[in-house]
Amino acid sequence: MKDTYQSITKPSPEVLFKDRNSKFFGYAFPIKTEAEANEHLEELRAKHHKARHWCYAWQIGKEDHQYRANDDGEPSNSAGMPIYGQIQSFDVTNILIVVVRYFGGVKLGVGGLINAYKTAAQMALEASDIIKRTIDEVFIVKFDYPEMNKVMQVIKQNNLNVIDQKLELDCKIYIAVRKKDAESIFEKFDNTYKVEISKKED
Repeated sequence: MKDTYQSITKPSPEVLFKDRNSKFFGYAFPIKTEAEANEHLEELRAKHHKARHWCYAWQIGKEDHQYRANDDGEPSNSAGMPIYGQIQSFDVTNILIVVVRYFGGVKLGVGGLINAYKTAAQMALEASDIIKRTIDEVFIVKFDYPEMNKVMQVIKQNNLNVIDQKLELDCKIYIAVRKKDAESIFEKFDNTYKVEISKKED
């Protein structure tokens, strides 16, 4: 079971690819929603308001991926899909890649465009800080205060990541567990007397 994914931690530096006087500026951004992608696109349209095309592709999701590729007026499949191909090639998600083109007066042909957009996207990804993350399940562990030691012992023994806690008379601890370990951790708490565990729904 695949329980890791790769993404980037921060926007890439601006990269530039040139071909026959056309300039292709490449950018990569970490995103979690389509709305975030649209915000970055608006910023780049304002920054490069004299450019001819703002082509892009994004992919969102850790397991079930959503994606979009946009040629923004370039010939069909000459820009968006070559950019998306690099997202797949680098195996990254929760990412937006935008390539901004300034037309240099010479037509590049479909083959030239595919190469230019692919190369600018590749350069943006090579300049990015790509990291691997685990796909986690979040559980809520509920118990009364006297059971605290038992619960903490399980957390400590299994080196679990506590992401939030409310410790009052009736306590709640939120833990993030790597997907492949989720079932065994669930059972450990489920088999602990006077302790309830449930999965946190998104």
